[in-house]
Amino acid sequence: MDDVPRLIIVNLIGGLGNQMFQYACGYALGRDSGLTVKVATDMFDGYSLHNGPELSRVFSTSAAVADCRDTQNLLGCWRAPPKIRRWLGHDLLKPLRGRHFIVEQQLRYNEELQGLARCGLYLQGYWQSERYFKKHADALRREFTFRNTPTRRNAEMSHQIRQDVSVSLHIRRGDYANSPKTLAIHGLCGPDYYIRAIEFMHRHVPRFRIFAFSDDPQWVTRMLKPAYPEMVVVDHNPGNQSYNDMRLMSMCNHNIIANSSFSWWGAWLNPNTNKIVIAPRQWFANGPDDADLIPENWIRL
Repeated sequence: MDDVPRLIIVNLIGGLGNQMFQYACGYALGRDSGLTVKVATDMFDGYSLHNGPELSRVFSTSAAVADCRDTQNLLGCWRAPPKIRRWLGHDLLKPLRGRHFIVEQQLRYNEELQGLARCGLYLQGYWQSERYFKKHADALRREFTFRNTPTRRNAEMSHQIRQDVSVSLHIRRGDYANSPKTLAIHGLCGPDYYIRAIEFMHRHVPRFRIFAFSDDPQWVTRMLKPAYPEMVVVDHNPGNQSYNDMRLMSMCNHNIIANSSFSWWGAWLNPNTNKIVIAPRQWFANGPDDADLIPENWIRL
């Protein structure tokens, strides 16, 4: 009889939006299977991008952190070290993973995960689809309740947002623009996309005010604000305070997102049942199948 602990361990890596997708998938599998869910954060050792593991710092989540013993008990001692787990992510080493080590093979929703979860899983991937967790949306929104009280400046901004019919507009540049490798994978949403999205919004929402969020607010001020002078460019949440931008985006009535998991979650956390969410038609520059990434009621332009 298999004496492996009934446990789901979700490997966390990437920025806040990616970590939310990873946790959301594991959380839903745990609720469906009755298994305990923990997150592994040790892949962040030596990882210089983004702001490290953020879930427990940003949200009132129930996620517990897996320790070495948890990983060893589930995968076996030799598979447990972070360096080994990174290697096991490569396709050529798939035969060495064992039955509990699951690596995401494609962007599309993997319907086999739920059946596999009953035996305990270690999940390595991004799992970027609402289909993994849609039926647990209400519980997951409670998991993703922001932990800290907004600063005075963010409280003032949230008041502005609620005074108008508001549309968040997110422009992701940063590593997308500055890293050739990242740019080749993701590409960039240019001014033409945002102009088309704003025009679409004007056809469906009579009056609104745009609140623009970006890791490059100077670009927004230079490229978009001249055409929309009433646009508010939010530029006061840098670095590890950037999660406040996600909170503010979620407070807007409607959302225009970039090809970024960060703004995807800003729109998803928006509780407005009549929201219009506009997403770029092409999410990746190199064309993987992203049909399961955008919820059915969002609009792709």
